[in-house]
Amino acid sequence: MNSVGFRPRNPFVNLIAMSNPDFDLLIRAGQVLLEATGLSGSGAASIRGGCIVAAGAEVDCNARQTFSLPDGVLLPGLIDLHAHPARSGSVFGLDPDRFMLPRGVTTVLSQGDAGAVHLPEFVQETINPCQTRVRLAVNLSRIGESTIAGCFDRLADADVDACLAAIEAHREQIWGIAVNLSHHACGNTDPGEIFDRGLRVAEQSGLPLLFGMRRTSDIPFAEQLKRLRPGDVVTYCFRREPHCIIERGRVHPAVREARERGVLFDVGHGTASFSFDVAEAAIGDGFLPDTISTDLQAKHISAGQPHDLPLVMSKLRAAGMQEQGILNAVTRVPADVLRLDQTIGTLSSGMAADLTVLRWDDEPRKLIDTHGVVRRGGTWEPLLTVRDGRIVVDREAPAIASEM
Repeated sequence: MNSVGFRPRNPFVNLIAMSNPDFDLLIRAGQVLLEATGLSGSGAASIRGGCIVAAGAEVDCNARQTFSLPDGVLLPGLIDLHAHPARSGSVFGLDPDRFMLPRGVTTVLSQGDAGAVHLPEFVQETINPCQTRVRLAVNLSRIGESTIAGCFDRLADADVDACLAAIEAHREQIWGIAVNLSHHACGNTDPGEIFDRGLRVAEQSGLPLLFGMRRTSDIPFAEQLKRLRPGDVVTYCFRREPHCIIERGRVHPAVREARERGVLFDVGHGTASFSFDVAEAAIGDGFLPDTISTDLQAKHISAGQPHDLPLVMSKLRAAGMQEQGILNAVTRVPADVLRLDQTIGTLSSGMAADLTVLRWDDEPRKLIDTHGVVRRGGTWEPLLTVRDGRIVVDREAPAIASEM
């Protein structure tokens, strides 16, 4: 008898075990996110052999396990496009199976945790053994985020040839290149030279950039953004300082022009990069983030700060973003960005059985941005996570059901 565990605070789960079933899992929920219609009424998804067989209002079957969550919203597994999943080698790293997967995130992109030197270790110790699907934006710096000093503190670490060789050796695991021009990352190194080298790697490898902007007093928005290409992703898009996309209450023209050319914008909440004022002004001006991400890192845990993707989603809803757009920004859109849209991101037949069930709690609570500004609003809480057809076990919660 194998234990199947998840949070005991979720009284909405009803598990039924059957013998001789046709399917492995049937998950019923009060709402289902479908690609064709968006959020629909109650429905279910059936799973067999690690794949989704069907999803929708009419789905019903005999399954080895059935979960009924009438207050839940059934979604594809959440995708965090910017975080720090790393079991070793990164000063920011967290075990994704412990801190991300039980909170609904089944796929995560690492923002520069590993560079060329530590990439084999990252593949062996994080990507390969983790139940969470991990992809990497490889750091242009060959040392990655292995020290508390900035990754580009020494110009020689921005090694174009080493980065290109690492990409060729591990292309399957690498999505793109992480280039952060912040003062901390660059130290006294010329950020323009770092940008030049990052673009050289991106162009020679054919991969996109995950880009952290420089303060505009050093390099104006227009000069930075005009060099980015369609498919490149700007993260920290709702940061208040030292670079803010809002100018006199409106989104900066260079930011809009970049989006029109196909440059994408990601939230990257982190410990210093989300302002309610900036998010509200941008959303009010019709500028929505393409993707919503946490920038979850070790500092959140050491500071005792609760921080996960459902919470960041809740903050975007408090800032005025509509529910459907939020759900797309953590499922379908990042799946497309990661070039995984044929595998994850929708509840479609044949897709990987990565699913999340969230519950919306209307009870207002304090939602705090990275500057201490408070809004009150409801929150999403994860009820159930499925990765590759298997129920995710929360190791910190006692088992409350059994498998026949």
